[in-house]
Amino acid sequence: MLKTIVFDQLKLAMKNKDTLAKGVLTLVKSALDSAEKEKGSELTPLEETAIINREIKQTNQSLDGAKQADRADLIEKEEAKLVILKSFLPKQLTEEEIVAELQAAGIVTGMNMGDAMKIAKPLLDGKADGATISKVVKSLIS
Repeated sequence: MLKTIVFDQLKLAMKNKDTLAKGVLTLVKSALDSAEKEKGSELTPLEETAIINREIKQTNQSLDGAKQADRADLIEKEEAKLVILKSFLPKQLTEEEIVAELQAAGIVTGMNMGDAMKIAKPLLDGKADGATISKVVKSLIS
């Protein structure tokens, strides 16, 4: 279970006085705890992955803002946060692997984007991020 892994790493970060890791892990633990409390039962691995992906998306947005503001200190911090967050994700598929899975699922040229995404999203959920899936689907149907 991801929550216990995060808690163990949080304890380790506290012992090592790693403030960045402690901050990120506290944030992840809090997000997992609140989602679990809201659901009323333990989270599935897919739900845990969705929470990690949400945190990664938010960090990417912060990173984009830091790049636009040309803040090297924030850029470095956000990139370090991304490394920590991505360590909790299962291995992500490459674009070639995504193409192979989507073609096997029947996504072909000329297909409607909405219909293609309805097939692709559940098939690849947790195995690749939404932006990459969308990009690959667009290239396959055009």
